[in-house]
Amino acid sequence: MPDDFLIRAGLAGIGLMLAAGPLGAFVVWRRMAYMGDATSHAAILGVALALAAGLPVAAGTVVVALLMALAVTVLGGRGRAADTALGVLAHSALAFGLVAVSFLPNVRSDLSSWLFGDVLTVGGAELLWIWGGAAFVLALLVWRWDALLTATVNEELAQAAGIDPRREKLVLTLALALVVAVALKIVGALLIAAMLIIPAATARALTRTPEAMAAWAVAIGALAVVAGLWASLAFDTPAGPSIVAAAAVLFALSLVPLCAR
Repeated sequence: MPDDFLIRAGLAGIGLMLAAGPLGAFVVWRRMAYMGDATSHAAILGVALALAAGLPVAAGTVVVALLMALAVTVLGGRGRAADTALGVLAHSALAFGLVAVSFLPNVRSDLSSWLFGDVLTVGGAELLWIWGGAAFVLALLVWRWDALLTATVNEELAQAAGIDPRREKLVLTLALALVVAVALKIVGALLIAAMLIIPAATARALTRTPEAMAAWAVAIGALAVVAGLWASLAFDTPAGPSIVAAAAVLFALSLVPLCAR
């Protein structure tokens, strides 16, 4: 019988993937990897500001991640020349976050847990937050699925159908900020984008429909969580990076049939 902390860790990771799987599919389809990086890196700044102000970490993370995602969305609409600005935002947000953390001595010692996650210490209250946040994101994506998919495939077609592409992009921005806040405890700020992209990219090689890709991304992410936790306990490695490494192995295995052709 697994220990309670291991069960909570597994449930936390699976809860995250219920939202990160479908959202990751849109990140892959829309080529939003830079937005994911910038938003997740800004999470560290949100942690520092929340702790300095005596606010819940989740609240600070959501607010800062949302502001960063909105900034990236605005810059992303200005053509290819925005790539440099997006890169500047992504790395500057992380740098300012680390500098801000250095002014909080009691947080500095826990810096690695914010950067790489600490899923094995997830408590009951944090588990509720993770599943609650993931359920909200999943419900949001299910509600807007057809509109989001149409706007992703062709913005002109979406407008002809009475769908505002900017509104749908805003929905994705909100969902991304919430997933970043939910995932911070599990895989940390540096690896959140990986859990959005890798399971979805793996599922893309195995499926033919958008709905199947989203469902497979959830399953692959959940499998990576279980495998990563097992590897962490078996080899005494960090849990968050082990989960991402397991996801990367699954992605590599998905490429084997393609290489064999």
